[in-house]
Amino acid sequence: MALRKYVVGNWKMHGTSSDIGEILAIAESARELAEVEVALCVPATLIERAARAAPGFPIGAQDVHQLEKGAHTGSVSTAMLKDAGAAVTIVGHSERRDAHRESDELVRAKAVAALDAGLSVILCVGESLDVREAGNAVATVGEQLRRSIPASLEAPQAFAIAYEPIWAIGTGRVASPADIGEMHAALREALGAAYGGAGADVRILYGGSVSAANAAEIFAVANVDGALVGGASLTAEKFLPIVEAAAKCGGSVETAAADS
Repeated sequence: MALRKYVVGNWKMHGTSSDIGEILAIAESARELAEVEVALCVPATLIERAARAAPGFPIGAQDVHQLEKGAHTGSVSTAMLKDAGAAVTIVGHSERRDAHRESDELVRAKAVAALDAGLSVILCVGESLDVREAGNAVATVGEQLRRSIPASLEAPQAFAIAYEPIWAIGTGRVASPADIGEMHAALREALGAAYGGAGADVRILYGGSVSAANAAEIFAVANVDGALVGGASLTAEKFLPIVEAAAKCGGSVETAAADS
């Protein structure tokens, strides 16, 4: 089947009520580019206001706890996210894996909890510069993927993988098209091994200093089904050209299942 390209903004620890205007501008323009699926993952404190201000536009979270409730000070459950209006959540971002020491097993538990609750999930994987320079990037990220993903998927279209080379996040450095293509091909193969034909319906996004200047080149790479965008997603002026580049690259992604 044909899946729309998926472009998601990750606002990280940015955004207050004064930024609702940017969210509205992005949401309104995204509706005019129906061939691309767009979402914004904002701070937890902004989810409810953003969802209320832009009804029908997917607002997401940047993390979620794996348990339904309990004595987990500062954590947010799937039920809380849905109650606030979230439709999607990121799990396993490298900044969570590193600064908060999140393991692959914990990332998997979070992904399973979110999917079971009816949230869409963007699960992040990626390698450090040391791993890349040692020539172990594909093997390392492949193993990280296998250890992090749910054992089975009932709704593969609600699940996406974001490949984010850690050394390219917020640095201005971008992996070469050849490196992106090699990694995305390996991830597609791993998803097929894990999920069979359903693996073709899991979109693979690229993240790591994506901008208006490089988006078209990135989207042209085989198996790049969208992007997870950091700093460039904070304003409509910088984010919308990336969405437009996805639309110009054909928007929809033809999956292997469509050819079978």
